[in-house]
Amino acid sequence: MKKLFLLVILISTSVVAQITLKITAVPTNTPAGATIYVAGNFNGWNPSATPMVADGAGNYTYTVAEGSGVLEYKFTRGAWSSVEGTATGDELSNRTATFTGTAQTLNLTVASWKDLGGTANPSTAASNVKILSNDFLIPQLNRTRKIWIYLPPDYETSTKRYPVLYMQDGQNLFDDKTSFSGEWQVDETLNRLFSEGDYGAIVIGIENGGESRINEYTPWNNPKYGGGEGDLYMKFMVETLKPYVDKNYRTRPGKEYNALIGSSLGALISNYGGVKYSDTFSKIGSFSPAYWIVASEFNSFITNSTADLSGSRIYFVAGSKESETMASDIESVKNKMFTKGLTAANTLIKLDAEGQHNENYWKREFGAAYEWLFKTTVLKTTDVVKKKLVVGFEKNQIFVKGLTGKSEARVYDMSGRLLQKLQLNNGWNTFKNSLQKGNYILQTETESIRFIYK
Repeated sequence: MKKLFLLVILISTSVVAQITLKITAVPTNTPAGATIYVAGNFNGWNPSATPMVADGAGNYTYTVAEGSGVLEYKFTRGAWSSVEGTATGDELSNRTATFTGTAQTLNLTVASWKDLGGTANPSTAASNVKILSNDFLIPQLNRTRKIWIYLPPDYETSTKRYPVLYMQDGQNLFDDKTSFSGEWQVDETLNRLFSEGDYGAIVIGIENGGESRINEYTPWNNPKYGGGEGDLYMKFMVETLKPYVDKNYRTRPGKEYNALIGSSLGALISNYGGVKYSDTFSKIGSFSPAYWIVASEFNSFITNSTADLSGSRIYFVAGSKESETMASDIESVKNKMFTKGLTAANTLIKLDAEGQHNENYWKREFGAAYEWLFKTTVLKTTDVVKKKLVVGFEKNQIFVKGLTGKSEARVYDMSGRLLQKLQLNNGWNTFKNSLQKGNYILQTETESIRFIYK
C-alpha cells in the first residue's frame, strides 16, 4: 500500500506543476470556428503545431508541461501571417511566464490578429528595397517563392561590385507591413552604416514557405515537427538563386564575399549551407539557432563532412535563457566546426541574458554581426574612381576642383533617391534646391562622393 501511495503522490506532483494558458476573449472579427494555436519555445515556435481547446463558451486553453526558466509564447490562427497583435494591430512582443514548480493558470486576452487588424500599417521598406520576384521558381522543390532585394545607396551611381548577404525569412527583414512580429530593419541599418563609411552590400531576402518553413529549413526529418527538405532548399540557393543574382547584379561571386544569415530554423539551414557549401559561402550569421530540432544529425553531418572551414567566419548570437540547451547546442556545433578548420579568431559567440527569440532582438544585433563578418574582408576597389576631385561644401554651395570641363552631377539621399541634377564647374556652384541637414551622395561623371550637409 505504501508503494501505491507514493506512486499517486508522484503522479499528482507531475500534473500540478504546469502552466495552463487560458484565452478568455478574442477580437470580435475573429472568424467563426477559427482554431487558435499557441507557438513558443516549448514547440519550436511552430505556429500550427499546437491547437488550443475551445470550450464553446469563448474560452481556449492549453496546458504546457512544467519546465524550467521562462516560457515564451504567442497565439496564432495557424500561421505567422495571422499572429496576434496589439490593440492597434501593431507588433506584440513575446508573452512570457516563469516556471515555478507549482500549478499556474494565466487568464489572457487577444487584442487583434495581424491579418485582420494590422494590414493597414504603412510599408516601412526603404526606397532601395525592391521585390526581385513574386514567384521565383524553386525547381528543386517544384514551388515558387517571393524574393526581396536590397541594393546599396550608391548601386546606381557607381561601378562597384558588392558582397551579398543571403538571408532567410525575407518577409521579416525590411518591411513591418509584411513581417509577422516586427521587421529586422536590415535596410535602415545598412543605409546608416553606409552613411558612416561602410562599403555596402546587396541583400537577398528569401521569404519562408509558411507551412513549408520547417520542412525547408530542416535538412533531416524530426518525427514530431517534420523537416527533411533542407538539402533541396540549399541546392536551390547554390544552383539556382545565387547564379541568377551573380548574373544580373554587380556582385562579388567568391566565397569570401558571400554570407548566409538566418534566425531560429533559418539559422540552422544557414549554418548547414555554410558547412556543406563552404566553397561558396564563407560567412555565417546564426541568430538564436534552433539546432535542437535535429541536433544529433547536424553534429554528425559536420563530423562526416569534407568541409574546409579554415577560411569561414561565423557569428553566433542568442539569448542565454531562450532554452535550456541553447548555449550547449551552440558550443557543440562550434566544436564540431573547429574539427573542420574553423578558428577561434573567426568565431564569435554572444550570449545575452536578456536576449529573446524574436525579431526585435535580432534587429538589435544585426548591424554588429554584419560588421564583424566582413571585418577582415578587403572590399575597397580602385576601379570606381577615375579621377580624384577636390570637393568642399559651405551653406548651399559646393566647391569643386579637378574637373576637366563642365560636368553634369546628381545628388542622392542615402536610400538612393535622386534629389536634384546640376551642372558643375571648377570653383563654387550653388545647389538648385536647398538641402536638409544630413548625409548625401554627389555623383559626377568621374566619381561618387559621400558628404554631410550641415
